[in-house]
Amino acid sequence: MNQPTPPLPNEIDQLAAEARALMAATADVAGEKVCEARKRLATALERGRALASNVRDQAVAGAKATDEAVREHPYQAIAIGVGVGALLGFLVARRCASHRD
Repeated sequence: MNQPTPPLPNEIDQLAAEARALMAATADVAGEKVCEARKRLATALERGRALASNVRDQAVAGAKATDEAVREHPYQAIAIGVGVGALLGFLVARRCASHRD
């Protein structure tokens, strides 16, 4: 139950902004290690930006596919929703009952 929560999109944006600010602040600092660290940070920021774009595209594609499937089969979608809701309700009620004992 004590799993770390993934960072929220706003937190990711803030982290990226702080990383860019760090790069700007160290722009005039000379040194091989600083230059190397700046290059790694710039590469990581680019990969993060590409990854976020990829995840966003996949989420949109998944939402469109789900919307299309629900529109094609509305009654089956309702039945599945009711079934999943009933199963979750049963599991939650069972868990709550076991914690009361």
